[in-house]
Amino acid sequence: MILKRFTLALLLAAFAAPALTQESGHGGMHHGSTEVGATDEASPSSKAFAEANARMHKDMDIVFSGNTDLDFVRGMIAHHQGAIDMAKVELQYGKDETIRKLAEDIIEAQEGEIKMMREWLARNGG
Repeated sequence: MILKRFTLALLLAAFAAPALTQESGHGGMHHGSTEVGATDEASPSSKAFAEANARMHKDMDIVFSGNTDLDFVRGMIAHHQGAIDMAKVELQYGKDETIRKLAEDIIEAQEGEIKMMREWLARNGG
């Protein structure tokens, strides 16, 4: 229960206090680089994180419809899938058992929420 609240708090914080940049996309929000740093060139996990991040940003780059509920759900599906993809990288390369458990919990929670949002879209013309 505490872990789920913590995960929710992290997601809310990500939306409540975005780092604004002068870059375009996502209303000026910057979620970090999709490039691998020079010191991380050989790191398979860094490459996997960069790929997951780039995929999420591409999928979140939607045309807004003016329907707040629809736009929120469409953007959140891509955002949640990004969390799942990052958690899978942790499970593939991570060593810390606490963080690996967090990754498992994130996958379970986000998959359930994506399923619910897709069902909502199907019922609501999305």
